[in-house]
Amino acid sequence: MRPTSISVLVVAGLAAAAVGWLLLSLSYSTLPHLPWSPVIVLAVLAVAEGLLAQNTAARIQRKPGAPRVDPLAVARYVALAKASSLVGAISTGFSVGLLAWLAMEPTQAARDDLPVAIGGVVTAVALVAAALWLERACRIPEQPDSKDENDSGRPTGLL
Repeated sequence: MRPTSISVLVVAGLAAAAVGWLLLSLSYSTLPHLPWSPVIVLAVLAVAEGLLAQNTAARIQRKPGAPRVDPLAVARYVALAKASSLVGAISTGFSVGLLAWLAMEPTQAARDDLPVAIGGVVTAVALVAAALWLERACRIPEQPDSKDENDSGRPTGLL
């Protein structure tokens, strides 16, 4: 499995920003106030993945007192991290699109929705950061360069 590509996250975020801008410009007058629930969900996910990343890194690096790491769990964490980074990038882009549109709208309702949009951007960026940290924490630490295990300095009888 390859590490998450930053360019994929940027493209997804830009596409989501365009969609957010377009949707809000077409239907803002018919929408109720923006809810805080997505902001709270993104914040909880970011905190949970940050804690998971810290725990996983300690377990993989075999820090004292840390239990052994289950390889299957690490594979699941990587899948979670990759999915969360993409969701976070899309949420970031969408929230930036909303924020940009709301910042240019002169109405009081738009100004009232600005804190929710700002919260969405902040928590979505936090989710992307936590997901990338979790993905990095799941990597096997690099070992110092050493000879091959089969190269013990004794002849093997093979020419």
